[in-house]
Amino acid sequence: MNRTLSLTCVLLAAMLTAVAAPGPSADITLPPPAPGPVDFDRDIAPLFERHCVSCHGPERQRGGLRLDVRTRALAGGNSGPAIVPGRSAESPLLHFVIGEPADMRMPREGEPLSNGEVGLLRAWIEQGAPWPQSQSDAGEADPARTHWAFQPLMRPAVPVAASAAEPLQPVDAFIDARLAAEGLRRNPEADPRSLIRRLYLVMLGVPPGPGEVEAFVNDTASDAYERLVDRVLGDMRYGERWARHWLDVIRFAESNGFETNRERLQAWRFRDYVIQSFNEDKPYDQFVREQIAGDALGADVATGFLVGGPVDIVKSPDPRLTAQQRADELDDMVATTGTTFLGLTLGCARCHTHKFDPVTHREYHALTALLAGVQHGERPVALPPSEEAARARRLEELAAQLVVLNAELTTFEPQAVVEPGALPGRPEVQARLNVDRFAPVTARRLRFVIEETRGGGEPCLDELEVYSGARNVALASRGTTVRVSGTLPGYAIHQAAHVNDGRTGNDHSWIADTTGQGWVELAFPEAVVVDRVVWGRDREGRFGDRTPGRYRIEVADDIAADWQTVATSADRLPAGSAKGDIASLAPEAAAQRSRLLSEQEACLREQRSLRERPTTYSGTFQTPRTIRRLHRGDPLEPREAVAPGTLELFRPLQLAEEAPEQARRLALADWIAHPENPLTARVLVNRVWQHAFGVGLVATPNDFGLNGSPPSHPELLDWLAADFIASGWRLKALHRQLLLSGTWRQSSAPREDARRVDANSRLLWRFPPRRLEAEAIRDTLLAVSGVLDPTPGGPGFYLHEVDRENVYHYHPKEQFGPAEYRRMIYAFKVRMEQDGVFGAFDCPDGSLVVPKRSSSTTPLQALNLFNSRFTLDLADAFAARLDREAGGDPADRIGRAWLLAFGRAPAAGERDEALAWSAQHGFPALCRALLNANELVFLP
Repeated sequence: MNRTLSLTCVLLAAMLTAVAAPGPSADITLPPPAPGPVDFDRDIAPLFERHCVSCHGPERQRGGLRLDVRTRALAGGNSGPAIVPGRSAESPLLHFVIGEPADMRMPREGEPLSNGEVGLLRAWIEQGAPWPQSQSDAGEADPARTHWAFQPLMRPAVPVAASAAEPLQPVDAFIDARLAAEGLRRNPEADPRSLIRRLYLVMLGVPPGPGEVEAFVNDTASDAYERLVDRVLGDMRYGERWARHWLDVIRFAESNGFETNRERLQAWRFRDYVIQSFNEDKPYDQFVREQIAGDALGADVATGFLVGGPVDIVKSPDPRLTAQQRADELDDMVATTGTTFLGLTLGCARCHTHKFDPVTHREYHALTALLAGVQHGERPVALPPSEEAARARRLEELAAQLVVLNAELTTFEPQAVVEPGALPGRPEVQARLNVDRFAPVTARRLRFVIEETRGGGEPCLDELEVYSGARNVALASRGTTVRVSGTLPGYAIHQAAHVNDGRTGNDHSWIADTTGQGWVELAFPEAVVVDRVVWGRDREGRFGDRTPGRYRIEVADDIAADWQTVATSADRLPAGSAKGDIASLAPEAAAQRSRLLSEQEACLREQRSLRERPTTYSGTFQTPRTIRRLHRGDPLEPREAVAPGTLELFRPLQLAEEAPEQARRLALADWIAHPENPLTARVLVNRVWQHAFGVGLVATPNDFGLNGSPPSHPELLDWLAADFIASGWRLKALHRQLLLSGTWRQSSAPREDARRVDANSRLLWRFPPRRLEAEAIRDTLLAVSGVLDPTPGGPGFYLHEVDRENVYHYHPKEQFGPAEYRRMIYAFKVRMEQDGVFGAFDCPDGSLVVPKRSSSTTPLQALNLFNSRFTLDLADAFAARLDREAGGDPADRIGRAWLLAFGRAPAAGERDEALAWSAQHGFPALCRALLNANELVFLP
């Protein structure tokens, strides 16, 4: 190929580097396209070779542009695409070679490209810039065609060992073949006690109990271990353990991060969704689709994945800052989607074409367009039909229970006294709930007249109930109509119809249009005998203003009859004088009334909670704006519009620019989860392998690109990925495959001959021992001490005290109790702050994706585990457990301690030392030492 430096190429590179890609200009007339079809090999390749390849080829790429490899040529240079297939007039390459602007015509010296050459270029681009596959390898091989991770997924043949008496399990066959090539072999199988302990700690995150250990050790059946694996995979703790791994990968936390770092109080629903998905063994392809487009698939909560990252909620009138914030939000979504599901660093293409992987700057923005309608925030969540039915049943039960409670409470209420001069004796007016009881009277109408409100303002009522025995006759559903003095305009939540609609709370109330005064009149469909009125300003207890303070209740026994006063506020105690108590009640009656009021309040609180539609922090969706390629990633330098689409790397997908928002995410989800996608299954299988063995077959789990690590066992990785898809994308089947292998079951004992060849056990000649992560250490300490609360799901508990100002401050707790003794997966996950004890154990805070935990050893870890209030309290609890379960004999207590902590009996020397130590320092000190033992927190 001609390597002569072309002045045309030099100037082209300078222009592409220095200025943004120009758009069509009315002042420039492009030569017409050459007639007839253009052949790349005959017409275009020689043109590139003569003018361009010397400075845009394999040896140098001025301005980041390379024109001898198809993917690199179409990707463009540092300033974006130089060739826009199908649109020659918008292709910067043509504008530069014809000299736009005129003072930059190329070449400045020598003959410019002829009109015929420009016409050939233009015709070729108009025809879609076709590039024969044979030319993709010109100069150097196209990475998109040769890199191992981008190749179609094949199922390699399982190696056959010549010396094996029977066919090996596939995992073992691949591992043994690789070991044999290095002159190595696997260790023998671990002893049963080590095996069950390893299985529980890796798969469940807590150790087995002594009874479980002994049952397995004494089970001599040939399928004992296989049955144990099946029980573990069916354990509900499995989902809690493996959800933690997934939440690391997707940067999940429950605060916003940035300056304010405010809480996301409904984000826990996504955490529970992940746990449930793992426990249900949801097919992984479905799991992927739901996290991207769950709102279209009956899994509303699942899209919490998209908005799981940090967000800056402090907005500014400065459009530059706002644009940058939004660009950052979308980049977080695109980059996390890429690393999580594809193992690709898509975020590297935000400012320019990826320097290593075949991901162009334009493709990055096409992916951004697929997610451009996603916004951070909460939205109502649809519940499963079974849960909706359960809520409805419970509401009916509560309504019936409240009828009984209200009737019982009525018996304690003194009757209203309306005679002049009556002394106050009834409880003061409450904003939440008031009862006015009077002698039974026949009424066709009832009027509640407000004469004054507390603190002024227009009076408000959330519900006015009128009882005939146990029946509320005021309800509109019973035919009762309502009239009011007037309604404050402009508020849909404050209407006359809300007075008797059966719904309580400020959001279903009436407000008068006159300060301090107003009235409500109810007309019953027929005359009824009534004996009490129940009313409130806001039964949810959120508001106390606008409460009627002075009022009267009147009835009329006919439509035209005069009003008769049956109750007033005149005999109520003044505000703050008696806290609503009834002074005339005997002590036993007062206690009974207090109990009934507490039950009533609990019922009302649960009723309010059930009536509120639950929300989830899983994002909101809106029609996406037009996405434009951002020059160098700068939101203030938009270029051409980019239609939503995926990578050309495999099964490329492109949607119309006006494609609906939800359809975009569905298309992305289907593209990622398609079985022909070569990355999705490989990446997931590698993650599972990593958490099973400590390091993945690919050591860079979030980077399967050219800059990542090559797989240690490429054939095994592909075999597992292909089998994973063939097995219905089932994670438990994959886990079972690994756990039943001899590779997993082998001893972790070191061998000097093997260590000389493979010191890090990368080839798996032994099971690699490792320390547990922070969450598993904490859960193990709680379990051994006998105080672990297994309550699943729901809002998390706090390991911090929170100062809730404009900027939230989180202070690690120093005192712990039963409220903090749940599994750590349920701790409220705070960004930019760590738990005071276990944060030192390399525990990520959710600010960034963490595909693989580091494992440091620091003095602070030892100090926290030995001296923290948490450990001291657990040591006391552990000692108390030993006293309960083993009695007072020190030897029995020591034996029980070793079984609980390590799953084995103490050796003779250990027992003697423990007896001497506990006799001198006490059993809490011994328990404290056991909770700090390496054997407790390392995999056997």
